[in-house]
Amino acid sequence: MPRPRKCRRVRWRGGATYFKPQGVPMRHLDEVNLTMEEIEAIRLKDFLGLDQDEAAKKMKTSQSTFQRILTSARQKIAEGIIKGKALKINK
Repeated sequence: MPRPRKCRRVRWRGGATYFKPQGVPMRHLDEVNLTMEEIEAIRLKDFLGLDQDEAAKKMKTSQSTFQRILTSARQKIAEGIIKGKALKINK
């Protein structure tokens, strides 16, 4: 039986839920789903420029868990950009 997930702090309250390539209707696009935790990790590390230890503390998680979340988010964003997919932010 897996360990229960810990509650992580997410402070991002952005308005957008989709990002997509310009000029392509949504019905023709595949989606890449980003979790709120992944968006928060990107916000803290890449947008605000915090180091991983600081960002992990703000999310109330370990540095290694933060690194896994950040790596997952970056892979999904790269896939969306390279393959022309829509990025969906799951709230």
